[in-house]
Amino acid sequence: MTELPAEFISYTRQLMGEERFKRYLQSFEEEAPVSIRLNPKRPAGEPIDGEQVPWCRHAYYLKKRPNFTMDPLFHAGCYYVQEAASMFLDEVLRQLLTINSHLLTLDMCAAPGGKSTLLRSALPEDCVLYSNEPIRNRANILSENMQKWGWDNSTVTNKYPKDYRKSKLRFDVILCDVPCSGEGMFRKDEATIREWSPQNVEKCWRLQREIVSDAWECLNEGGLFIYSTCTFNTKENEENIRWMLDNYEAEVLKVETKPEWNITGSLLEGFTEPVYRFIPGISRGEGLFMCVLKKRKKSTESANYSHVGNKIFPRWEQNIPTLGTNNKPEVKFSVALSYQQAIAYLRGEALVLSDETPCGIIEVTFMGIPLGQVKNIGNRANNLYPKPWRIKTTYLPNEYEPILKQI
Repeated sequence: MTELPAEFISYTRQLMGEERFKRYLQSFEEEAPVSIRLNPKRPAGEPIDGEQVPWCRHAYYLKKRPNFTMDPLFHAGCYYVQEAASMFLDEVLRQLLTINSHLLTLDMCAAPGGKSTLLRSALPEDCVLYSNEPIRNRANILSENMQKWGWDNSTVTNKYPKDYRKSKLRFDVILCDVPCSGEGMFRKDEATIREWSPQNVEKCWRLQREIVSDAWECLNEGGLFIYSTCTFNTKENEENIRWMLDNYEAEVLKVETKPEWNITGSLLEGFTEPVYRFIPGISRGEGLFMCVLKKRKKSTESANYSHVGNKIFPRWEQNIPTLGTNNKPEVKFSVALSYQQAIAYLRGEALVLSDETPCGIIEVTFMGIPLGQVKNIGNRANNLYPKPWRIKTTYLPNEYEPILKQI
């Protein structure tokens, strides 16, 4: 059995209670669920062996964990591999998002991109999403995932929360999936167990309040503030929510849930506001805490954005450095690749196309889904797939093992 820190066991047993904690410990002996979320913009069929995640549209549990790296449709952005509990965000948006157009939205701590890709899919298409990550290498990963997801009105930024606060830019919805002590990921990632300590918990809740302080100033009055962690303790969860209620013009909003989802409410004595905690062994997913707050209206303050046509263009946008680019050469010809050719392309190898293929920039596809581009020079096609995105593995299955049903 996985060895957990003694101080974590002592605190968490008392927090959860003996019965909940026993079921949590039993989850380490069970196989963790594997789940994916489909991209409505790039339909390639539903999972061959899948059961729907009840609180998220287009999301499925898989019966086993496939080799995602060797599936070209994964690299093409047809689906995102995401832990099921974190997809509860979709249910939150369905119930509480009352404005259905022209929203300006911010994911403050967005890498690697699971919740940002979900936000972009769940929001009306004319809304604008800013996905931010302060750490540069993580921001590059975020940019890759957002580009592969392929939705318009999406910008990746590499800023600190204090930079957003200084910008005076205001948002209608802000998600703060704050850095945390990671207790809810112990079953999935043993490195989080080694990194855990009471001292780190103290460090985390202090950092979380700094992030929230900056993010709250960026929220329009009447706007939604979604706070989440992947940890269990109340210092990083309920106590932070109570601190927000004490210090800001905020009210907690309720999300209707179903009993069979087995979501746990507040575990802080005397705190009865609606919060949502997923505990492995009880709910079907890894650990998650989420709470939704609304910023009370005090004035008729106008938002810091301007309407141009059917889109919103923030005045600060040109000053934010974006990562990656979608400015690709115009494509006039497309070539369908076999599975072996698709993997070779994703590895960054040059391809040899048929003699009928014209020279120039060519789009390459797999199962009708675009993978990227090559530059055909006749005797070969030079690979234009971004180098940082390329597959490193040398393993190649004899045949394609599809995860999605072909449509």
